Amino acid sequence: MIEPHPLVAMIHAVPAAQRTAEAAFAREFPQATVWNVLDDRLLDDARAAGGLTDALRRRMLRLIGHVLDGGARALLLTCSSYGEVVDTARVLWNVPVLKSDEAMFQAALAGPYRRIAVVASTAPAVPAAVAQLEALVPQVRPNRPLDIVTALSEEAATADDPDAAARHLADALRAAGGTDVDAVLLAQYSLTPAGDALAALAGVPVLDGAGAAARELRGLLSSPGGRTAAVAP
Repeated sequence: MIEPHPLVAMIHAVPAAQRTAEAAFAREFPQATVWNVLDDRLLDDARAAGGLTDALRRRMLRLIGHVLDGGARALLLTCSSYGEVVDTARVLWNVPVLKSDEAMFQAALAGPYRRIAVVASTAPAVPAAVAQLEALVPQVRPNRPLDIVTALSEEAATADDPDAAARHLADALRAAGGTDVDAVLLAQYSLTPAGDALAALAGVPVLDGAGAAARELRGLLSSPGGRTAAVAP
């Protein structure tokens, strides 16, 4: 049974991800008390450095330590670019610490999709998402082939509205040779509002990580064992 109001911390790199994650928790895990921590330089500094540096990894670990020392029962890292730091955090702290998109990736790999596209609007999110997806393949679908297409549209990050962002992402997907994919995965929470419009343009399911992560945390905090598989909607 879920305790009345478990404190769940979320560390964000952009305000849009915070809004998306809060909406997902309100819908999927309303019992949680949400604690938001925003460092809006995380992505800019990663871009400037050409990826994650040791200094940036240490910075994220300090943020993680801050919320867990503050009493958080679980943590969700909503920035996919920093997902690799979660592996270190899981060794250092004995509480659920989730990567942004693990639950979404597990659902995609367990599904019937043979060719999957990963789309993003910021460059560091692409290799981070692909690395997480590929790492899960041996666990979730070891005997089924998988093709991964990646598409990057930095224009989508500055689009005026979700429909415009979806058009930019669809253009990038076409340019990457992804018109025949079976599903599209959004590599960032900030792209979630564009999901429905992108699904209409691409003609295939579009999966996002925020709702999947909220459901997984709901399951983790209600399980005596602490860590479970993703919880179905």
